Amino acid sequence: MNLIDAAGMLALGTRLQRLSERLRKEGAQVYKACGIDFEPKWFPVIYTLTLKPVLGVVEIAEEIGYTHPSTISLLKELEKMKLIRSKKDKVDERKRLIQLTAKGRQLVEQMRPVWDGITAALTAITDTPHNLMAAIREVEEKLETQSFEEVAKEKMGLTVPRT
Repeated sequence: MNLIDAAGMLALGTRLQRLSERLRKEGAQVYKACGIDFEPKWFPVIYTLTLKPVLGVVEIAEEIGYTHPSTISLLKELEKMKLIRSKKDKVDERKRLIQLTAKGRQLVEQMRPVWDGITAALTAITDTPHNLMAAIREVEEKLETQSFEEVAKEKMGLTVPRT
């Protein structure tokens, strides 16, 4: 056991980040083994656009739960790879509408069986007595009612101003 593992709850964020990085790295290897040039970090945008074919930047950010700047960064990469394109909204010309290109749609069709395999693998890995997906959902629900910052300040006896 290394020091981060031994730190327990204090290092929860670090351990979740480490797990996420490992899943992304190994996910990239799965795509590569299947002959697909795809970065797992692109998944939330690509997947969202398969279900909602035309969305504004703000709507994509809301759907994937990322900040606007993080979403813009991903969109720039995807546009550079010619997997998405943007066009101005005819109603509101300040708004950019994003959609998959033909190349993006073709890539999605290639990835569908890979997504099935990845889903099966992740289901097997997380199928434990303390099911990870259920635990994540529970923690996210708790954070909707009270932020981590608020709970931490409360536990330390600091006053928590409500906005």
